[in-house]
Amino acid sequence: MMESSGRRFRDVGGTSGGLGSFLLGFVMAVAGGYLLLQQVTVTSHFWRLFGYDAFGISLIPLIVGIVLLFYDGRGILGWLLVLGGLVVIGAGILLNLTIFFQPTSLFATLIMIVLMAGGVGLVARSLLPR
Repeated sequence: MMESSGRRFRDVGGTSGGLGSFLLGFVMAVAGGYLLLQQVTVTSHFWRLFGYDAFGISLIPLIVGIVLLFYDGRGILGWLLVLGGLVVIGAGILLNLTIFFQPTSLFATLIMIVLMAGGVGLVARSLLPR
């Protein structure tokens, strides 16, 4: 099968590495990543500042910024407060995440790692010219 530019459909990334190896590696890497992420539990809790719930305080710059943007949509201060408020809220959520890896057997863990590493290796090999 040929494209109009003369390259074959089995070429991957402009090389003659092979579409089959690329697809197999991609499927293996995605399957391994999926299985690994299924073993992770993520929880969150509200952050505290001086013993008080700080989530409400972090909303103040966002709300003030939104009010200023409704008054003047081109105002730099309003945009800075909105973006700063979103950054503070996003950082607060990320910093207060607790991540647990659920207990699993060594065999299952090795299967996940081999699938991911083998898949990435096959994708990388398929991108190299032969």
